[in-house]
Amino acid sequence: MILQSLTEAFERFRDDPDYDIAPRGLSIQKISFAIVLEPDGCLAEIQDIRAQEGKKRIPKRMKVLGVTKPSGSGLNPCFLWDNTAYLLGYAKDSDKRSRALLELKEARQRYLAVEQEIHRPEFSAVCRFLRSWDPAKAGDHTILEDLAGSFGVFQIRGQTRYVHELPEIRQWWLARTGGDEERMKAWWETGPSSDGERAGWCSVTGQFGPLARLHEPKVKGVKGQQSTGATIAGFNMDSVESYGWTQAFNAPVSKEAVFQYLTALNAMLNGVGSEKHRLVVGSTTVVFWTDKPSTVEDVFARFAREGSTALEQAAQDEALLKKLQAFLKALRRGEETYGDLDEHPGRTNYCILGLSAPTQARIALRFFYRGTLADLLSNLRRHFDHVRVEPEFGPNTKHPDPEFPSVQQMLDETCPRRAGRPDRDAIPPVIEGPLLEAIVTGKRYPDALYQAVMRRLAAEHRVNYTKACVIKGYLVRNLGKEVSMSLDENRTDPAYRLGRLFAALEKTQVDALGRNLNSTIRDRYYGAASATPRAVFPRLLRTYQHHLAKLEGGRKVNREKLVQEVLAPVRDFPAHLNLADQGLFALGYYHQMRAFFSGKDAEQQETEN
Repeated sequence: MILQSLTEAFERFRDDPDYDIAPRGLSIQKISFAIVLEPDGCLAEIQDIRAQEGKKRIPKRMKVLGVTKPSGSGLNPCFLWDNTAYLLGYAKDSDKRSRALLELKEARQRYLAVEQEIHRPEFSAVCRFLRSWDPAKAGDHTILEDLAGSFGVFQIRGQTRYVHELPEIRQWWLARTGGDEERMKAWWETGPSSDGERAGWCSVTGQFGPLARLHEPKVKGVKGQQSTGATIAGFNMDSVESYGWTQAFNAPVSKEAVFQYLTALNAMLNGVGSEKHRLVVGSTTVVFWTDKPSTVEDVFARFAREGSTALEQAAQDEALLKKLQAFLKALRRGEETYGDLDEHPGRTNYCILGLSAPTQARIALRFFYRGTLADLLSNLRRHFDHVRVEPEFGPNTKHPDPEFPSVQQMLDETCPRRAGRPDRDAIPPVIEGPLLEAIVTGKRYPDALYQAVMRRLAAEHRVNYTKACVIKGYLVRNLGKEVSMSLDENRTDPAYRLGRLFAALEKTQVDALGRNLNSTIRDRYYGAASATPRAVFPRLLRTYQHHLAKLEGGRKVNREKLVQEVLAPVRDFPAHLNLADQGLFALGYYHQMRAFFSGKDAEQQETEN
């Protein structure tokens, strides 16, 4: 199902100029420099062709002959493009220079072997350069220090095209390789394959044809993988092979299907339009696409990364802003607003693919979901209804809380902070996939998400907006509890009442002693109060009487009235609260604190009374 969906995506992307899909036999690579030659093969200059974007220099995306570096640790030069070692024998690190010389020597032999066959003056100029180039002179070009290891191409001075772009050379390459990775590797790299050409029924397309021995080009753009790419499908141990089949012949996929699904996947991971398809959730790289162009496809990845704060980021892009507004409107009001989208969600399918890199050379499939956009929007709306609570910081504050918190913001509440930033490497990997699955399919939230948030709450003693969202969502969806969005004065659960009481006691302390306290009762007692109320609250109530005595007038009367009202249904302090009740305690505390600071300031109300 995954490979079939990706091959279908290729059919859609192939003729779309926004994706710049390379035809079979070619690939799109990030090129940083050009070796400019005189027509006689002498070096004219080494030119940095990267574009300046802010403080960074960005390589140029270019269609080149062949694909990503072939597999293996041997000498594998590419054709008319490669890194500084293969093209110039240059390596910045001294311990790699001997290897670079071997790579240059191998590339020189491969080029010279086909010079007469290609018989083009531009290619002959490249061959003369490689024949006469002295790698010791590379150190004279200081520009190479910044370009070491990056990819480059050849160009003849006075010509606008690079050598590999010349039609005659491209036609020769495709005719010699057939645009086929297997034949290309057999000729250019090591000679005929020992396994020979194999044909069979493709498990993706159902058609009979040549089968792929290796699934290449490699996949790039997955977090944690090596820079040269990683493999998504392959067999490299005898123990996983059977019936005499070797490597990828064990799972027969045609060469054409392999090219299509990998090309589509790489286009979404690191192509021109990758920003709207790719997002990183913890250690998982998520790819999202639809079977036809859609508003949801254009905004979903951005929305998942940033939540409703994406509106602020898109303020300068009028078209994107309009799409985001239509998407958020559909989440708020449901089917009645689907007409504002440019497609009918019930007739458009979506796919979400989760990838991770357990090792740098291998890619693991974490999850895959497919359905209609109508189902996706319905489940998203249901999710936000379940997690919605009154914001801690409203829209008129400097840093307002998002109406729709993002997946990443929810995951950030499961990990500690380092220098004020969430340590995302500490996010439990077992949470990421199940959380996204719960959001897009309507299933239960992962228990590990709630448990991790409660552990952070016990360590940090701070019930912020996003933590409250996670807690409420878990209690509503997983435990079937009815929890209001804001303060519920009629709720009599002891845990909820005790959370409200703890908020009232803390507010009284701050009102009595001022806001510049080194620590409040929340900092010292929150963990114990939420887990073992009987051991803590009698002492806190005694301290509360001292704080209450320092208040004056109506404020004192109304605070005592509130505390007595909250305590009325609580006949005895429980000895222990289980994890679910600790969540209710946290929401009671959060709701009561928001009530103190919402609307008219509570202190002003008390004074007026």
